[in-house]
Amino acid sequence: MTCSSQREAQLLAQGWVKQFMSDEPRLSEMVEEYIALGFQVHLEPVDPVACAGGSGCTACFEMPEVAAKFKIIFTRSGPDKPGKNEGV
Repeated sequence: MTCSSQREAQLLAQGWVKQFMSDEPRLSEMVEEYIALGFQVHLEPVDPVACAGGSGCTACFEMPEVAAKFKIIFTRSGPDKPGKNEGV
């Protein structure tokens, strides 16, 4: 499922790399892991409208309370210090 949006295009242009979509508990685990590896991390809410045009099942995202639980993880190379993050 791609869930590409105009916002995603902006983030990609700023050097962010889309990793994947997740909810808890994996979301927090992966954010911690990426930070430990020295990446900056940015989380974006799922855009149900953008997901509707993609491939794969998007029925869950038609329910706002479910869609709100998921975030898309973006990373980019961090400065010299691990732990620097944005949007977490």
